[in-house]
Amino acid sequence: MKFFPLSVLALAGALAVSTAHTAPLGGPKAAPAYGQKAGAAIDRIDPTYWFVGMKNPQVQLLVHGPGLASSTVEQPNYPGVTLDKVEKLTSPNYLLLSLTVRPDAKPGKIKLQFKGAKNFTYSYELRARNPDPDRTQGLTQADFIYMLMPDRFSNGDPKNDVVKGTRVNHVARDSMYARHGGDLKGIENHFGYLKQLGVTAVWPTPLVENDMPKASYHGYAVTDCYKIDPRYGTNAEYVQFVKKAHKQGLKVVQDIVLNHWGSYNYLFLDQPAADWFHAFPTFTRSNYNAYVLNDPHGAAIDRKLENDGWFDTTMPDVNQSNPLVATYLIQNFLWWVESTGLDGYRIDTYPYSEPQFLMAWGKAIADEYPKLALFGEAWEGTEAEQAFFAQNIFPPVNGFRSNLPGVLDFQVCFGIGDALKGDGGDLNKLYRALQGDWMYTDATRNVPFLDNHDMSRFYSVIGEDFAKYKMGLAWLLTLRGTPQLYYGTEVLMKNFSDPDGKVREDFPGGWAGDKTDYFTARPGPAGEAFDYVSKLANYRKTHPVLSSGKLMQFIPQDGVYTYFRYTDAGECVMVIANNTKDAKQVDGSRFAERTAGFTSGQDVVTGAPVPDLKTLAVPARTVMVVELKK
Repeated sequence: MKFFPLSVLALAGALAVSTAHTAPLGGPKAAPAYGQKAGAAIDRIDPTYWFVGMKNPQVQLLVHGPGLASSTVEQPNYPGVTLDKVEKLTSPNYLLLSLTVRPDAKPGKIKLQFKGAKNFTYSYELRARNPDPDRTQGLTQADFIYMLMPDRFSNGDPKNDVVKGTRVNHVARDSMYARHGGDLKGIENHFGYLKQLGVTAVWPTPLVENDMPKASYHGYAVTDCYKIDPRYGTNAEYVQFVKKAHKQGLKVVQDIVLNHWGSYNYLFLDQPAADWFHAFPTFTRSNYNAYVLNDPHGAAIDRKLENDGWFDTTMPDVNQSNPLVATYLIQNFLWWVESTGLDGYRIDTYPYSEPQFLMAWGKAIADEYPKLALFGEAWEGTEAEQAFFAQNIFPPVNGFRSNLPGVLDFQVCFGIGDALKGDGGDLNKLYRALQGDWMYTDATRNVPFLDNHDMSRFYSVIGEDFAKYKMGLAWLLTLRGTPQLYYGTEVLMKNFSDPDGKVREDFPGGWAGDKTDYFTARPGPAGEAFDYVSKLANYRKTHPVLSSGKLMQFIPQDGVYTYFRYTDAGECVMVIANNTKDAKQVDGSRFAERTAGFTSGQDVVTGAPVPDLKTLAVPARTVMVVELKK
């Protein structure tokens, strides 16, 4: 998610502009904890349960109930567990319990004894950790990520379209701001389609509850950090979704938001304390200028506005410099991994979070789950700005050095877009995007892409030119990193993001009665596009030269850009692009550094032989992907 004045103002017009900057008095009550009845002495505890055997033995329980702060809590009689501290917060409805769960503790129910105006016992569950060390798999360059918006992909369970008690309790497919009914079951029903395409990982936009009164379908205004949105399914169904995906050979990436929540989050409606959210005398947005964070000459006020200003009127900025809030967030994202076995996190609006918190969060997640893939949205304008937010070779700047393994590769996205602009774009932008890899600890952990839910669709940006479409897809699927495709790109879905809803349309065939069903039949150009993507994606998946090989590129000359993927074992693929309107005869001797020892090749897509590497015939507006032969 990135702020641009035009697109967000359009979105804001559809949002319920503005809850007050402080929590509304008399707002909706906090949701009951799972297994607890409304009206009970405790409404909920976050985390809703915890685990024995975590590397960090401490756990912080945020307990909510009417007037709860007047209670005391007795030391539990549970072997291996001690209650270290009971803390009152500003709100009379919270207590914060700090526990130590030692390695010798066993799974079971801790009896928490509350004493006060009401004496009662709460059974808090400790669960066993999953014993499979390979359940969370992470991502590699062999993976191909399919990004989708669950509300707009497929409606697999019409029974959860309307959920009693939610603030948006209807569907309206003719409205770009309403819910349309897509859900987890709809994605699951089309695992076979994704596998046919060559996809190995699925990334839905946020699945956690967004019970906002307007435009809640996008998922980036969280109202309950511990609950799957009921219009997508239940927590138990999400656990099964991940299991079923793994059985199908598909990984799951969860889209998460660290920087802000929705203004109807129960923790905002009844704030534990005033310092859980950033506040200014009057409503203050972020300045949306992440480059102030590594400016050695920058002003502190500019950094404060970047990190502490609100992302939007209905997205209160979470105060991550508060250690209680930081712990709440860290535990939440450990909880989801342990509860589900998901394979990676995509972190929304990564640069907007407080830098010291980002370092603590990244370390805590990696300590518990070293295989978990982590990549963040750093929508920045230069290679250096982007690299600053991933693990890099730079010394700390203003006290921050990122420990995030990778980022969404906007520089490659921009480079491909610039190369395909007009009648012969700038290939050097793409070359420089890759030249900038020297700044990363490991640039192969970046995620290149062509477009996403906040951008105009790739096919429209390139003027619906199918030759350019194939060029962009060829680059995406043969470059280093883990490529990501936005849903529908493979069947030529198009539109411009004015407003964003136009690039978030329903996938044809995802709803009963759709006149077009691209899941089962793709005639004409849509079928040709699907087949092209599928061919390259499946080749990438099965050939180590693309999934783990090195990259060597040659400076673009005369509208031709050439690079090679190669391995020490002797595999080599040449990717040669002619970005002009005329066919080219390219002197192959320039590439002898990589072609030495090879005599011919074969086009990966068409299967056609390439008999001569000394002079290469490259058609106009074409990227040839050639497996070299000895």
